[in-house]
Amino acid sequence: MKAVIQRVREASVTIEGQVAGAIQTGLLVLLGIETADTKEDLIWLSNKIVNMRIFDDAAGVMNLSVKEVNGNVLLVSQFTLHASTKKGNRPSYIMAAKHDISIPLYEDMIKQLSLDMGAPIQTGKFGSDMQVALINNGPVTIIIDSKQKE
Repeated sequence: MKAVIQRVREASVTIEGQVAGAIQTGLLVLLGIETADTKEDLIWLSNKIVNMRIFDDAAGVMNLSVKEVNGNVLLVSQFTLHASTKKGNRPSYIMAAKHDISIPLYEDMIKQLSLDMGAPIQTGKFGSDMQVALINNGPVTIIIDSKQKE
């Protein structure tokens, strides 16, 4: 599983002209699921996301998590995170999981993040054409891959 985590002042996802999810201070998480991903990957990744200390404390040092600042999470599925650009100019998405694997894992990630946050999270809609808007705070953008555990 790959995640692009962006610390935001606000973020939203719109589908067919309707806002599907919106947050103020918190994290916009773009999530890519690959065929080899398991429940263990999403548990590890969810824990990393909610406990990552990337919000400023009183001294202006990134030392607080999204939970500690009472922030929110907006989760958006994005299979293109698994694009391979090794050959030619057209990306290959062969590593991205098919719907039968990715939809249940995406739904489980929603549940896990909500559980780890202690509150419901906001989401996009899996497989939809989504317009994502954000004001990146910092900017702070972090990429995490559950297979590399970095």
